[in-house]
Amino acid sequence: MSTTTKLDLTSPAPAKASPAKPRRGLWGSSTFNFWLFCGPFLVGLLIFIYVPIGWSIWLSFFDARFTVTPDKFIGFDNYTYMLTNSDFVGSLGTFTVFAAFIVPTTWALSLGLALLVNRLRFMRAFFRSVFFLPTACSYVAAALIWKMSIFNGVRFGLANTVLGWFGIENIAWLVNPDPPWYWLVIVTARLWLQSGFYMILFLAALQNIPGELYEAAAIDGAKPGWQTFRHITLPQLRATSTAVVLLLLIAAYQAFDEFYNLLSKTTWGRPPLVELYYTALGENQDYGAGSAGAVILTVLICVITLFQGRLMGFGRGEESK
Repeated sequence: MSTTTKLDLTSPAPAKASPAKPRRGLWGSSTFNFWLFCGPFLVGLLIFIYVPIGWSIWLSFFDARFTVTPDKFIGFDNYTYMLTNSDFVGSLGTFTVFAAFIVPTTWALSLGLALLVNRLRFMRAFFRSVFFLPTACSYVAAALIWKMSIFNGVRFGLANTVLGWFGIENIAWLVNPDPPWYWLVIVTARLWLQSGFYMILFLAALQNIPGELYEAAAIDGAKPGWQTFRHITLPQLRATSTAVVLLLLIAAYQAFDEFYNLLSKTTWGRPPLVELYYTALGENQDYGAGSAGAVILTVLICVITLFQGRLMGFGRGEESK
């Protein structure tokens, strides 16, 4: 007689063994991966940025002539010397003139290029690359090209050759400060070098403006051109414009390569960094005074940057606009 086994459907099914979790080990640790990728950068930042800044602040309180390991503490004498030094104060005036030229012209040129490229319907990538390409050029190389080829100062220079077609005599662009033709050389070189970078920033902001705004403006009777640019495009570019102006001001404070290479060792037309270079590495090699000037310049950059950002509303929320 055969028997059949009845299954007990009411009894719970046997629990399945959970698969063993793989051992993550060291390579699976997020903390380890963070330090693996960010550690070298942080070490470089500490060694090449923060340590020199701290050392510069320390040197600014000592009499450090011809030595970087001074032992004579003089307090704030270096700061007093730099703030009463006519050359250093004059270099700040040179920066003011340079910033007055370069900031608005770069802003307007980069925005104009961005508007033109944004309206293109063909070869947009080509023109975007062409305008951005000078950004990859060295400031030193560009300054030498401007000095030796374009604004040579002799009749074989490109600028004087063009002027000669109209009967204008040769101009010594970089020799005499009166009239200050050297400003034209320096400003055009900086414009060529950096306008493409800020054009990319404006172009990205333009492409993020909703098209519905222009459609609504057209329905309301706004004419394409100046009206839409003034009431729609420009307000939408407020945050980008503020960032561009701040970056331009900081870059103007840090101008060195074109001034140093175009004006050689002239005593006029020196921006702050060039003046600090000659103070610290010139004949007297006064590292203490040069460090004090660097600290003053850093504090000045921070104050102006914060003031400019607050004035233009940088970092405010959408509700405050």
